[in-house]
Amino acid sequence: MPASITLSQISWSAPDGRPLFSNLDLSFGAERTGLVGRNGVGKTTLLKLVSGELQPHSGTVSVSGSLGVLRQSVQVTSDETVADLFGVTDALAVLHRAEAGEATADELASADWMLEARIAAALNRTGLDAPPGTPLAALSGGRRTRAGLAALVFTEPDFLLLDEPTNNLDRQGRDAVIALMSGWRAGAVIVSHDRELLESVDAIVELTSLGATRYGGNWSHYRERKALELAAARHDLTETEKRMAEVARKAQATVERQAQRDSTGRKMAAKGGIPRIMLGGMKERSETTGGDNARLAERRRAQAMDEARAAREKIEILQPLSVTLPPTGLPTSKIVLKMDGVTSGYQPDDPVICNLSFDVTGPERIAVTGRNGAGKTTLLALVTGELKPWAGTVSVMTAFSMLDQKVSLLDPSASIRDNFRRINPLADENTCRAALARFMFRADAALQAVSTLSGGQLLRAGLACVLGSAPPPLLILDEPTNHLDIDSIAAVEAGLRAYDGAMLVVSHDETFLQSIGITRRLELAGGRPGRINQDEL
Repeated sequence: MPASITLSQISWSAPDGRPLFSNLDLSFGAERTGLVGRNGVGKTTLLKLVSGELQPHSGTVSVSGSLGVLRQSVQVTSDETVADLFGVTDALAVLHRAEAGEATADELASADWMLEARIAAALNRTGLDAPPGTPLAALSGGRRTRAGLAALVFTEPDFLLLDEPTNNLDRQGRDAVIALMSGWRAGAVIVSHDRELLESVDAIVELTSLGATRYGGNWSHYRERKALELAAARHDLTETEKRMAEVARKAQATVERQAQRDSTGRKMAAKGGIPRIMLGGMKERSETTGGDNARLAERRRAQAMDEARAAREKIEILQPLSVTLPPTGLPTSKIVLKMDGVTSGYQPDDPVICNLSFDVTGPERIAVTGRNGAGKTTLLALVTGELKPWAGTVSVMTAFSMLDQKVSLLDPSASIRDNFRRINPLADENTCRAALARFMFRADAALQAVSTLSGGQLLRAGLACVLGSAPPPLLILDEPTNHLDIDSIAAVEAGLRAYDGAMLVVSHDETFLQSIGITRRLELAGGRPGRINQDEL
């Protein structure tokens, strides 16, 4: 029987009672499928329903074939190793005893002599060089993710269920995962906002508040289809709004004609030329006609309003987030940031940054790149003053704002609105609400406590508070797209393209860096001087 995943009439609600799925029908075959949608729409929940970690409130989930599940983060204990992740610790121990001449006859008979080679091959497919005995705690989060993916590949499941597999990976790790999925010939359901990874899939399933829609083809094909759907939805909305106006015009014309007839009747009655009994009949017919016209007009108006409401809902789902930014007025010749011979780190005699010199002049856009652990976050800490240099100088010559991966400039106990007013004390309430609405925090949504936000909502709130009123001349971003859905990433890209200040951006998302118009790259090597590519990109 071919491998397949089928969800039939699935309904599920969040613990707070908010419905995520209602009578959802969806199926996956033995192909690579990207699962996309806005933050909070239920992508991770759907994977948990498929894997059995969650049970639907109604409906059925049927899985034909084996599953390999990769969570967003690989949780480990202090004594776990790569071999434990693969589930081969005991089998490797048998091989080691055999090499030492200590294995029993039964162990020799059951030994998997190709085990170490198969483990190495699986690790190689994710670009990870880590012996089976390596403690998982010694690996960075990104390297643990790659080890977890290698362990899944090792078991050769019929389906991979991957939740943001390239999050927190450096460029090398991303390339390895993309190459792995490009060559994957079994089934896979991949929750991701990584557009490079989504170019390697066979189909896209989009989750929205209306349900799930499947698009054949990769990310580029999906994007083209969505653009056509958005144009059609806009056309439908325009037409329904025209019909609403026409209904209102006709209703008003009918009222005016009836009023004219009534006025004529009253004038004739005043002249005394019409018998009393006829006047009574005319009045009754006028009242009946007026009532019928009013009811007909109300039905038509209600129908037109329903059509317009349905058209607007499609626009709300299909319309990308729109961001516009006020100007910073940063002069092109102003030196914004200067680092001269900087060496620094966290442990004595073990520098993370060594003898680094560079400067930023005017509205330059510099990408800080390098492998995980090369010192990218350390560099940002030096710029913001959180970390002091051991040698050399760091000079920041303008106001700046920093958005780290935790968006720590926001007070978790306060609302988004209150955070905005604190960060932008000169902005009035209308400015505040308009800025937050541009980042999809409209009306009561702006009153949510920051502590209740999802990762994507949190970064959107941070960007809204920093960019919404008076953007600083220097903007520092640390992995800004890590927890954003694709619609939000596209909106942030559009906003940053319009931003006229200087940017220092740490990101492994190459599509994002190209989209925001990076002009220089600073590649860090971890303890060695960074290499600066000053070519226009």
